Amino acid sequence: MSNPAVTPADLQQAIRTVPDFPKAGIQFKDITPVLGDARLFAGCIDLLTANIRPGSVDAVVGIDARGFIFAAAAAVKLQTAFVPVRKKGKLPYQTYEQVYDLEYGTNTIAIHVDALHPGSRVVLIDDLLATGGTAAAAAALLQKLRAQILEITFLIELSFLKGREKLPGFPVRSLVTY
Repeated sequence: MSNPAVTPADLQQAIRTVPDFPKAGIQFKDITPVLGDARLFAGCIDLLTANIRPGSVDAVVGIDARGFIFAAAAAVKLQTAFVPVRKKGKLPYQTYEQVYDLEYGTNTIAIHVDALHPGSRVVLIDDLLATGGTAAAAAALLQKLRAQILEITFLIELSFLKGREKLPGFPVRSLVTY
């Protein structure tokens, strides 16, 4: 007997809100209940890859760190490569770097210069779209490599932070929106 299909509503019900973490006023969206339930986790990967056929992408790109969980699983499902976008200083080979703004200050992410070939068809996956800075920086890195971004997909989108506005011209999809 097979398990019933997982819906975005099932995922939303499982995502736990932790008030005042990591600081007062933040309503943290905790994905660990989704990861801790094999049916929900597998269903989440199915939903994240629903628009993509195996063989139609050359790589799934994941953003450090929680994006790695979903992107790596999606890459296995799609039988394609996984490419990490990491925080500055974490990749051992030559990299392209992209600086992006935080609420107070900046951060930098990086990708290996040889991670993709020009024209590579990629899907970018992360766990959360908030202000959009990290995703926009990752998209800029992929553009430096002249990759073709087919879709940018998130498990969660905090729509009130308008992060989608930093990704103009890209197909953006989120499974759960708050």
